[in-house]
Amino acid sequence: MSTDIPAPDETDEPASAAPDDRRAKRNVAVLVAAQALLGAQMPMIFVIGGLAGQMLAPNACLATLPIAMIVFGAMTSAQWLSGFMQMHGRRAGFQIGAAGGAIGSAVCVLALSQGSFLMFLGGSYLTGVYMSAQGFYRFAAADTASAGFRPKAISYVMAGGLVSAIVGPQLVKVTVDLTGVPFLGTYATVIAINILGMALFFLLDVPKPPPPDAGALPARSRLQLLREPVIAVAIICGMVSYALMNLVMTSTPLAVVGCGFSEGLAADIVTAHVLAMFAPSFFTGHLIARFGARRIVALGLAILGAAGVVALQGVAVENFFVALILLGLGWNFGFIGATTMLSQAHAPEERGRVQGLNDMLVFGCVTVASLASGGLMNCTGGDPVAGWSAVNIAMVPFLTLAGGALIWLALRPQD
Repeated sequence: MSTDIPAPDETDEPASAAPDDRRAKRNVAVLVAAQALLGAQMPMIFVIGGLAGQMLAPNACLATLPIAMIVFGAMTSAQWLSGFMQMHGRRAGFQIGAAGGAIGSAVCVLALSQGSFLMFLGGSYLTGVYMSAQGFYRFAAADTASAGFRPKAISYVMAGGLVSAIVGPQLVKVTVDLTGVPFLGTYATVIAINILGMALFFLLDVPKPPPPDAGALPARSRLQLLREPVIAVAIICGMVSYALMNLVMTSTPLAVVGCGFSEGLAADIVTAHVLAMFAPSFFTGHLIARFGARRIVALGLAILGAAGVVALQGVAVENFFVALILLGLGWNFGFIGATTMLSQAHAPEERGRVQGLNDMLVFGCVTVASLASGGLMNCTGGDPVAGWSAVNIAMVPFLTLAGGALIWLALRPQD
């Protein structure tokens, strides 16, 4: 089905006149600040979520179930949250996300104080509403940007995660034993972060999408959208990039502590990983504009594979650091590249439907990865080294799937 949309892969088409991106740059600044402040809660929770789950769970195989519940919350809220923002705007949607993060952490505080694993899972699910909202920051950056500025806007917003990468794990070190109950102080700090961050979105200026012109073709259904090759491949590559990053990162604190190292070292390794996730964002958009999104996605998948190879060489401190740095870099190229492909493969009136569908599928895959991470780590081979190997070997079939999808798209005759 033909639609009047931009070319799906290239983002650096010349313009006859320089576009006015002042509004877009202001919005990027707000979203960078939100990514830096509110985004700090995600590395905090990913550092301690599995450890807290291991403390509360009746079975060690369920240690990462709280992380899986966060991502499941993101998956199940992506569609309705995207539709809500389509109708009521990005500002209201992002404030709902921050409220979900605050309420979810409050429930986790109560669960930790009472030693309730089921209540902890409930709080983790509500935290997923924030995770879902944060996933839309990158799309909001593209909403008011010109075609030439769009990949850079997405990259800059992702770069805001640099601050959260540094601040989040360090806050864990300060707050993890702040109270008599392990991890309770960290979740209490997350409540404050969400409340402070909500005020940022009053500065956001992203208009709602205009209604379609009279006589325009109706927006495509979800099934029709998935039949669009570029959309399908972009979603597959986004799912694989995010899910494999999550699979390995979720089990990293368990592997590091299980191999005899400290929780502080685990936090430092996660800090290095999250820095690698976001530091390249200062130039990823430029690379996409120059070489095309598909090539950058392919590079990202190759780097994810390299991370697994390094991890399988041993469990020395340097192996953990190098593998997790490569994991973050591969996620950055793969996920930002896939987001850019997706952002140019649909019409404005399809924005809510496409983005909600994408994030539902991405977070659905990440949910499975988060749940599988604990099982692979704690319930295969009988020791942390064997479990860590199983986690990294599990990357192979999914990298093959995403790589094959990219090759199929490249070889497919152009319409």
